[in-house]
Order: sequence, then C-alpha cells, then structure tokens
Amino acid sequence: MAVYTNAYRTETEPGSLITRDGQIQWAGLLMGPGTPYQIDRTGITGWDDLPVLDTGDVPRPDQHGAWPGARWAQPRLIGATVWLLPEDAARAHEVTAAFRAATGADGGEQWLAVRLHGETLAVRARVSRRVVPQDRAYVRGGTSKTSVQWTATDPRRFGAALRQGMAVLPRTEPGLQWQTPTASGLEFPLDFGGAGTSGTLSAVNEGSAASHPVIEFRGPLRRPTLTRLSDGRQLEYDIVLGAQDVLSVDTEAGTVLLNGTASRLYTATTRSAPEQLFHLAPGATSMAFRSNDPTPDPQASVTVLWRDAHW
Repeated sequence: MAVYTNAYRTETEPGSLITRDGQIQWAGLLMGPGTPYQIDRTGITGWDDLPVLDTGDVPRPDQHGAWPGARWAQPRLIGATVWLLPEDAARAHEVTAAFRAATGADGGEQWLAVRLHGETLAVRARVSRRVVPQDRAYVRGGTSKTSVQWTATDPRRFGAALRQGMAVLPRTEPGLQWQTPTASGLEFPLDFGGAGTSGTLSAVNEGSAASHPVIEFRGPLRRPTLTRLSDGRQLEYDIVLGAQDVLSVDTEAGTVLLNGTASRLYTATTRSAPEQLFHLAPGATSMAFRSNDPTPDPQASVTVLWRDAHW
C-alpha cells in the first residue's frame, strides 16, 4: 500500500506569493512585512479561533442535561487592521487603488492565506467589510489605518499543498511462465513477469478536521467503485467510461461530472453513499479501487485529491 503526500503540481497553491512569516495573501495582494500594506501590531482576529458551533442537543424531559447531537461550525469571520504605507506621496494613489481593487464586493470566494511560524494555511472567503478613514495623514501622504473583514462560509482552514493519491485496478502477479521442457532445463535468470497491484491507496490528512476530497475515475472502466476500508462506505457509479473519459466526484459540493461538464449523479448505485459523507478523517484513510470489468484494463485508475484540513 503506497502513501502519496506530494503536492499536486497542476494547481497554483494559495499563498504562492508569501515568502515570510506574518504575511497575508488575498486576491493577488500581498500584505505584511516587506509590502506597503503593513499589518497592525494587534494582528488578525478570528484566524486561530474555534468558530461558533451550532448543536443538535435535545433537552432531556425527565432529568438534567440534554442528549448530545451533531455539532456544526458557523462561518469563520477573520479581521485585520492594515496600514497603507506608500513609500512617498507620489505612490499613494497606486497603493490605495490596488487595495481598493483587491477588497471590493464583486466576485466569489477566493483564497485568503496566512503564514505563521512557517505554516501557511488558507480559507475560501469573501470581503464582508472594509473601512478606509480619510484623515489628515491620508490626505497628505496616503497613509491610512484601514480595517478589513473576511467571511469564510467554510470555516475550515486548509494546507497550501493540494495532495494526491492514485491507484490502478488490482492485478495478480503473472508468475513464472513454464515452457516445454528442453534438454538444457531451465535457463537463468528466470522471468517471473511484472509485479501485481493491490488496487489500494492511502490518503493522509495531516490536519485536525475532516477533509472532503475530489475523486477522479479514469477509463477504460466499467462501474467504478471506491471503498473506504475503515467502515466499508463506498462510492459506486453504474457507468461505462471510455479511454478518454474522466468521472469527477466532488465530495464537498456533492457533484458527479463526466469530463467536467455533464452531470452523472444519477448513475450512483443503491450501494453508493451520499457524496458529502465520503470524507477523509484526520490521519490515514485506506481505500480500495474496484470495477465490474472481467479483465481490468491497466490504464484505468482513480486519483484522490485533497488538502489537509484544520480547525
């Protein structure tokens, strides 16, 4: 069983502009040490806090307390006080314009990344508040003590590296091929054929919260299945994939797309769990890749993509 924890190299990592501790990257704007956007000594708020929790506890009618129910975290609110500090008054408009453009109300969620003590974590967020006082210092030199607030609808913080694990369908070892005996007997070195494969992989979530992976089945493949070995929960789709087909399952969004466009959610079999329930708990999660092919094609594969998730 192989463990894959290398960064998945085809996606730009959040915080790619960050080079030192204390820096924040938002929408292509780098803030903190070494930039005209200095973070106030009060730092940022809400970053390492546990979000407010909604609970499904039910009061006991005949005794003290309640029956414990599920707990779900509310959106995370992150705030920062940022000083606009242009090098001189001639650059004041340039610095302010870039800050306004990055902290506007348009657009969807983007990566907000923060590096502290060598660790870069990120959330998907939107700007929910911006205050830029126009006091005397701002009018004269463009210096301003601003405040920004972001709202992350998913309160989990994620590692910068997008990780991947891959497996092919299981194959047995071919073993030694016996030929018609000759007078000379066996000839060395003996050829035992290629190595077999187990069809399993292990995804390691090094965070403290559950992570929802994206799973990609690649053909040729008939009725792909991925089973979480710890509890037997599986994803299975009654579909035939050609050699160029990719079936992408986003377990966070609950979508199943063929070649990135056509929904194939309806192909889920009765044995398949709801996509949102197929998550990676903290630590190692072992999974088995199977199909309904009489003879497995060596080109068929499954790729699991995830980020370490942290509270």
